[in-house]
Amino acid sequence: MVEATRTIHWVGGLDGVCRLIEQTLLPGELVEIDCTTKEQMWDAIKRLAVRGAPAIGVAAAFGTVLGARDSQAGDRAGFLDDLQQTLDYLATSRPTAVNLFWGLDRMRRVAHATGDLSVPDLKQCLLDEALTIWNEDRQICRSLGRHGHALLGEGETALTHCNAGGLATADYGTALAVFFAAQEAGKTIHVFADETRPLNQGSRLTAWELQQRGIDVTVICDNMAGQVMREGRIDKIFVGADRIAANGDTANKIGTYSVSVLARHHGVPFYVVAPTSTFDMATADGSGIPIEQRDPAEINRGYSEPNAPAGVGVYNPAFDVTPHEHITGIVTEFGVIEAPDTAKILDHFRKHGVLADN
Repeated sequence: MVEATRTIHWVGGLDGVCRLIEQTLLPGELVEIDCTTKEQMWDAIKRLAVRGAPAIGVAAAFGTVLGARDSQAGDRAGFLDDLQQTLDYLATSRPTAVNLFWGLDRMRRVAHATGDLSVPDLKQCLLDEALTIWNEDRQICRSLGRHGHALLGEGETALTHCNAGGLATADYGTALAVFFAAQEAGKTIHVFADETRPLNQGSRLTAWELQQRGIDVTVICDNMAGQVMREGRIDKIFVGADRIAANGDTANKIGTYSVSVLARHHGVPFYVVAPTSTFDMATADGSGIPIEQRDPAEINRGYSEPNAPAGVGVYNPAFDVTPHEHITGIVTEFGVIEAPDTAKILDHFRKHGVLADN
């Protein structure tokens, strides 16, 4: 098994730190930072030092540990009150990636199910659970790659949008797991990576990850995707997800919807690769998914020098929603949901016993 980028992990015992790659500096610098407080973790999530739905879920769990260990409560009731304040605080960091709320809720449920443990034991229990979440995500990434690479043939070329690799998870990714697993299976593949404006996660992060692994990658501007498909250069498209509604409508980085429309027009299979924790079964369809609005400076000063006239209006949604009708299949850790809709997703969840967690 090839070791992947160690995006986020815990160092030490209960008094340890959460160490993560400072992704805003890539590809120029590979720097790790240590988060020792819940405020530092909130900031890391908010400003995209750590990003990608699964990685945010892991960060939420470790952030809960950082906040909980600072509690000075002497009894269980007081500790649970302090814990809830930490959970509520971390929940304000980013609104769209459902794994953030999934991770926080899982930590809350574990704390409330511990019985009569002492406060020190409760704190250790939370760290143990966070480490379990981290390890589970690593295993899930491998399963996603195993199921996904079966869809990609020898010599084929894929397109991906944004970054859904090791930098977005605890191991080697969701959508990029498909490419890494294909490589490990001996397949020769080529990947086109959309630049992904305005923060260039595709050109900065995806291209960096694929190049590090020796996978042939070509960066294109977002507005070139249609032309590349028209030229017949793309066999399959694989993207990640930040939230998937019950019917399969999928929120992902802004520009994904446009790629799906182009794929539908050109007859290119379009796959979403995501763990079941990214499904939001309480949201019926994509119209109910909250879309994060980010700082206009990401657009009008994205390259240090002004990109637009001073005072001009800027609209900067970080995500868009791809309708399930555009999706050929959703790859989960259990397999592929072909032509996804509400009934097929429910059947997939029930078959694998995960409905109760969503």
